[in-house]
Amino acid sequence: MSNYDYTDALESLAHIRKLIPFTPVTAIVCGSGLGDIAALADEPVTLSAEDIPHWPCSTAPGHAGKIIAGRIHGRPSIILQGRVHYYEGCGMKAVTFPVRVLAMMGVKEYIVTNASGAVNTSYSPGEIIAVKDHINMTGANPLSGPNDSRWNERFPDMTNAYDPAMLNILADLGLKTGVYAAMPGPSFETPAEIRMLRLLGADVVGMSTVPEVITAHAMGMRVAVLSCASNMAAGVEPCHKLTGQEVLDAMKDYSHRVAEVIAELVDRI
Repeated sequence: MSNYDYTDALESLAHIRKLIPFTPVTAIVCGSGLGDIAALADEPVTLSAEDIPHWPCSTAPGHAGKIIAGRIHGRPSIILQGRVHYYEGCGMKAVTFPVRVLAMMGVKEYIVTNASGAVNTSYSPGEIIAVKDHINMTGANPLSGPNDSRWNERFPDMTNAYDPAMLNILADLGLKTGVYAAMPGPSFETPAEIRMLRLLGADVVGMSTVPEVITAHAMGMRVAVLSCASNMAAGVEPCHKLTGQEVLDAMKDYSHRVAEVIAELVDRI
């Protein structure tokens, strides 16, 4: 049984360092159905999450559970094909454990992708949104509980959780910016919840990412989030029934474009 604490992170880190011949400076997390981003890595070294001590393994569809180390435009990088989610029954310590290990490894930039529902009715399915802020509606914070000062300070400021310099690069690439609302899942939101989120200022909604962002920023990493709208959120198209398979099918169609944006971003960092 893992506690997902500092000692467990050291064991995971030691295992990974034995298998990866360099220190990654950029990490990329693949959201649902976006595992093709791994093709960006040159001379890849592939690890299985289930072989790494204490590493939490995803049960969610579209999350392969592979870790690929390689170079993207010459930049030492590590790509996570999938993540674990709060709705899988994992505690926040498990959800954010890979973030902790990556920060301890020396990663400086944490680039996250996810699939989302478009709350903002001016968006269209397939649009990639550069997240500029978030609303945490999960009811939990990954920094709750006893604080380990080797990881982060007790009360980190979240004003610039989304790195301004990387946001500027994404704007130059033509991406819209927006606010991401994190819901606990796994049920999709109700139309009333979507109306509430719209009133609160959310542009897209999903079931991941925010716990990772809070942890990565608290540990000193620069963060960028690309949220790909797989569909319009509940109630926007009243007769349309949302399904998990629809999300995966849509992300398969949009994965190439997301990979292109990431490649450009990494090249310009």
